[in-house]
Amino acid sequence: MKNKLGFTLIELVVVILILGILAGVAAPKLFNTSAKATDNSARTTLTIIRDAIELYAAENGGTPPAWTDQATFYTDILPFLRGNVFPNCPVGTQAGANTILNGAATTGTGGAWRYNAGEFFINDSSASASGIGNYDTF
Repeated sequence: MKNKLGFTLIELVVVILILGILAGVAAPKLFNTSAKATDNSARTTLTIIRDAIELYAAENGGTPPAWTDQATFYTDILPFLRGNVFPNCPVGTQAGANTILNGAATTGTGGAWRYNAGEFFINDSSASASGIGNYDTF
């Protein structure tokens, strides 16, 4: 009888079983990494906007931009942002929007961002995707 080269059915099943176990262990870690990346993107965006507010204040005698309306706020801040583009909120119920509300209370509806006398934060008090806090505390 000739020796045939190849794998038996049992060997193939064992290999597939091992790959399935590895995928089952690795998949949750991959999904959590995506959530952390989303949250880090939100923090970075907030840092950029907050730095622009500080630069504005530094050039205006320490006074942060006053709120009259969203358009005026954009006009004040845009020169301090790269590309003169105000970023969209990457997380929360208003993800993808760049609307700003005025005042200290977080409502989570009607605006992606919240500005209050120099403070700038995400207008959403829900828990972050990676579970490291609420969006309005970033």
